[in-house]
Formats: sequence, C-alpha cells, structure tokens
Amino acid sequence: MRDLTPFHIVLIEPEIPPNTGNIGRLCAATGTHLHLVGTLGFSLDDKHLKRAGLDYWPEVKLSRWDSFAELKQQHPDAKFWYTSKKASRNYTQVEFSTGDFLVFGKETKGLPEDLLEAEQEHALRIPIFNSAVRSLNLANSAAIILYEALRQTGQLADPA
Repeated sequence: MRDLTPFHIVLIEPEIPPNTGNIGRLCAATGTHLHLVGTLGFSLDDKHLKRAGLDYWPEVKLSRWDSFAELKQQHPDAKFWYTSKKASRNYTQVEFSTGDFLVFGKETKGLPEDLLEAEQEHALRIPIFNSAVRSLNLANSAAIILYEALRQTGQLADPA
C-alpha cells in the first residue's frame, strides 16, 4: 500500500450504518483517519455497517470520541473544515492541507447551527443545482471533498 499523508474524516453522531460503512471503506482506501464522535445511531457491530465496509474494517484507522470538544482538544493545532449545505463557500474555493480534518454532521440535521456560525470561515458546501434536492448522501459528500483535498495536495498520482 502506498503511504499517503493522512487526512481525517470526522462524523458527528452518524445515524445510518451503511453511510458510515461506506466512509470506512473510503478511509481504508485512502489512508484517511476516521473519527466517530458522540452518540452513534447504530452499534459498531451492526451488520449493515460491516456489510458496507466489507472486510476492510481492519484497514481503517478509527478513533471514537465522546464529544467534538474532546477531539479538538487532542488536536489543538489542526485545521478543521465544516461541511454544510448552509455554508456560503464552495469546497473548491479553499486550500486544503495534508492533515486537515473534514467534519460532517448527522444525516438528518447536519452540523449544529452554533458551530457553523462560529466557524463560517471554515464552512464548505457542495453545490446542488436542483432546489428540490435537499442534500447529498453523506458518504458521497465525504468522498467528493476528500478526493478534492487529495487532488490539491498532489496525492492522486497513480499508485503503481
């Protein structure tokens, strides 16, 4: 396996096991560290979570945190990017750096309003062109933003 400089994906209170399983597989494939924060809407033993992640779970760098404050306290110098359909800045308009944390909220509510207000400068959105569509799937959103970060940092060269 090629050694990539890791990014971090943070899921705050994820609710749907297959989304987290797919993101786990994404993290295994890219060397990204997965952080699960707060109360999960499922057990880590959930069969749907395991099925979506296939047999790649041993390859996932996984950390569990009781709170987002605890995670931030352990990484005081890190840059955090907050994803939300309510953000004004497009994810392609920022400069990612290796080691950045890409933060995603729960599927039904997204990130807390107070967090987004406090972190407006680091809030990102993925454009949706049809106003009838409320949001993209969490796993798709994580993949879109992570691969842009990998592209910007020159980590998409063919691993062969």
